[in-house]
Amino acid sequence: MQYAVGAPLPPPRGQASGPGAAMHWTPHPGGHIPAGPNPGGHAPGGPTPGGHTPPASPPAPAAPPPAAQQPAPAGQGWHAPAHGQAPPAPQGMDVTGHVPLPPGAPVPLPSPPTDAAPDAAHTAVAVLLIGPAGAGKTSVARHWADTRRVPTAHISLDDVREWVRSGFADPQAGWNEHSEAQYRLARRTCGFAARNFLANGISCILDDAVFPDRPVVGLGGWKRHVGPGLLPIVLLPGLEIVLERNARRSGNRRLSDEEVARIHGRMAGWYGSGLPIIDNSQHDVATTVRVLDDVVARSIASPPNW
Repeated sequence: MQYAVGAPLPPPRGQASGPGAAMHWTPHPGGHIPAGPNPGGHAPGGPTPGGHTPPASPPAPAAPPPAAQQPAPAGQGWHAPAHGQAPPAPQGMDVTGHVPLPPGAPVPLPSPPTDAAPDAAHTAVAVLLIGPAGAGKTSVARHWADTRRVPTAHISLDDVREWVRSGFADPQAGWNEHSEAQYRLARRTCGFAARNFLANGISCILDDAVFPDRPVVGLGGWKRHVGPGLLPIVLLPGLEIVLERNARRSGNRRLSDEEVARIHGRMAGWYGSGLPIIDNSQHDVATTVRVLDDVVARSIASPPNW
């Protein structure tokens, strides 16, 4: 029998009854434990070895009549289905415990306001920040999410990829079927999270180094997993700035200068794509976030064709 996820376990079917039926129970701590067989071989209530007959135990009080079961208030408690009756079909929304969650449908195209200029600080949106390693995607995305006036989440694809600990396919060791499979899995996970955040009224900003010449694992996949309402924005500073920022990195996030230059060159393909591009070579993080707000507002008013 199937029950809704998170529902309490159903009560037992009933007490064992009838000839030969056995009932197993566990005494409550501190409660009365019935006497077992007499270790001395004397019948209960019979004479003791000293010849004295102990007084008879008083009769046990009669059990109180079972209380009438009151119906649980509407919307409270777990209602077991009647014997032979199938459990009620689940509702159209997922449940986690007793908290209903709206379904995470694909993000639709944003509806621009008709009576006022778009306000990127208050509108619930899903933004994809694209750029090479060292462009400042993570710093800008995190600061943008921190300073908005509406609930906003930051989803970093690199962070999600590194959820895999043992067996992590590091792209720096070579792009192969394993690293591509883990990339696709991480992107799908990010898209699922973004759709559920938006369904619950929480904006989100994602960041990824999407290449314009690889649509299969690039922008097309993000659109498929998040929805047509995703707003892609490119963050592309000059090569010397990217190299300088990459030099300050550590661990597997730091790339060789040759790899950084190669990735930056491929990112130049976004020029002429129709996507908005921010050159943050001369901007700090706070200034870049203000520019990003302006670009998001324009994208809400006139979504890019991609």
